Amino acid sequence: MAELVPFAVPTGSDKTLLVWELSSGPTAEALQHSLFTVFSQFGLLYSVRVFPNAAVAGPGFYAIVKFYSARDAHRAQKACDQKQLFQKSPVKIRLGTQHKAVQHNALALNSSRCQELANYYFGFNGWSKRIIKLQDLSDPEEERENEDIVAPLQRQSLKFFCALEVVLPSYECRSPGVGMAEEPLDNLEEGPLSLLIKRKKTQKLAIQKAMADAFQKLQIVVLGKTFLIVLKVLQFQ
Repeated sequence: MAELVPFAVPTGSDKTLLVWELSSGPTAEALQHSLFTVFSQFGLLYSVRVFPNAAVAGPGFYAIVKFYSARDAHRAQKACDQKQLFQKSPVKIRLGTQHKAVQHNALALNSSRCQELANYYFGFNGWSKRIIKLQDLSDPEEERENEDIVAPLQRQSLKFFCALEVVLPSYECRSPGVGMAEEPLDNLEEGPLSLLIKRKKTQKLAIQKAMADAFQKLQIVVLGKTFLIVLKVLQFQ
């Protein structure tokens, strides 16, 4: 049975594992690292969160592990439940079974998360981005007439627009995306170096937003254990 993996924050209990009876010996940070090492063998993880037990439950910790794929979460639960894993006593793991379809209002992944997901399924060389346009909107035409009156550093903000496309050659797929970023300026307090740094930062943010937008138009279709294809949610020529 095929599974859709969107470029969105995972939702639904079928992608979430509850792990409890974790030892009280290690720190929460050490447990988080150990859990990540174990469960990442089954698929890409969105998050691993460790919490102390409630006082009535005694010393120790429990964890919530979230996968991008419900199939990966199910395999991890079957393989690891009632196993010692990295401690002397076995842990208990439960998986929610109520499937929730992908909702239209699901939170979009940011650019770095999108790239992480794309690298996992397509490989580092399996996709690329092509910037079509990167435009500075900080100085509109109507303001240029007043250049003799208003100094360039007195602009209220830096603003950049980016249009690009994410390209997956193996699937003959191109997904367009747009993004806009704005960075406020402190008028004459901004020196040339500070202005240059903020300019680069705003350009980068616009590119990241455009890339995230492009990935939102794609979904990964997982067939079986090894076959992956890309579903073009929106088709552009």
